[in-house]
Amino acid sequence: MASTPSSLIGKTALITGSTGGLGFETAVSLAAQGASVILSGRSLEKGHAALERLRYRVPTAQARFEVLDLASLASIADFAGLLHRQGEPLHFLANNAGVMAPAQRLTTKDGFELQFGTNHLGHFALTGHLLPLLAKGEARIMTVASLAAKRGVLPFGDLNARHCYHAFERYRQSKLANLLFALELDRRARNAPWPIHSRAAHPGWAASNIMSNNAALDRHSAKITRIARHTLRRVGWRIFTFMGQDVIQGAEPLLYALTSPQAQDGAYYGPKDREERRGPPAEAFIPPQAHDLENARRLWTVSETMTGVKYALV
Repeated sequence: MASTPSSLIGKTALITGSTGGLGFETAVSLAAQGASVILSGRSLEKGHAALERLRYRVPTAQARFEVLDLASLASIADFAGLLHRQGEPLHFLANNAGVMAPAQRLTTKDGFELQFGTNHLGHFALTGHLLPLLAKGEARIMTVASLAAKRGVLPFGDLNARHCYHAFERYRQSKLANLLFALELDRRARNAPWPIHSRAAHPGWAASNIMSNNAALDRHSAKITRIARHTLRRVGWRIFTFMGQDVIQGAEPLLYALTSPQAQDGAYYGPKDREERRGPPAEAFIPPQAHDLENARRLWTVSETMTGVKYALV
């Protein structure tokens, strides 16, 4: 891995979905380099437990937890309002939180299909609300996509899956949206100009807790028993670890995009080896549909309409 700054003292980093998995490991590394870290997630109990684990791993950590539900536009606005009142600039934003392939169609609190609403629209709204603080800190913004984006298609006529729901198709859709958003944010930042830096990254095949989170969502389905959910977590973790890498290694491309002096704006990073499933960070393949400027602009406009958030420095 290319060199990263030896010290991030005086910098503030916000990581979404950071009570476990990739987000937590990203927070651990940033805290170890001296950054003041804001953990965020839906559960206050999990947040306090994550803080304890973080401080055990990094005794000198400057960290706090704030409740943030990316499946609720009201929660996002409240969270952003809190940070604005505190007034501190943000130097790093990791748009990491994600939902993967619940068996049944579920919705956010605002009625959006859960994966598109959380993975993309939630982060779109959060980044837009925080833009003045991000600009104040000349922030590096890293949005987590996935190898699944390679097969993603945006069905603009049915983004909320009201007419057709296939779990992994909708996951791929949300991850393509993440990648389109990161690249379009870079273009708009250059044109505005906004003093921010947008990149994207993916963890390859990393044994993160997104699989267990997915199984937890499926508790709503009578077809999946407690034993089946446990089996899904155990088998999925073993497969991903054997053919991919562990969560600490999976976080490396995310950290590279955030902190490496070699990382470029508008670029996409992932593991280098085995078809980007594992290995040290390197530039990742950007699928052709993520280069589609018309779709990127259309997604941006639709996202503004759906969330009610428009990007401005004031």
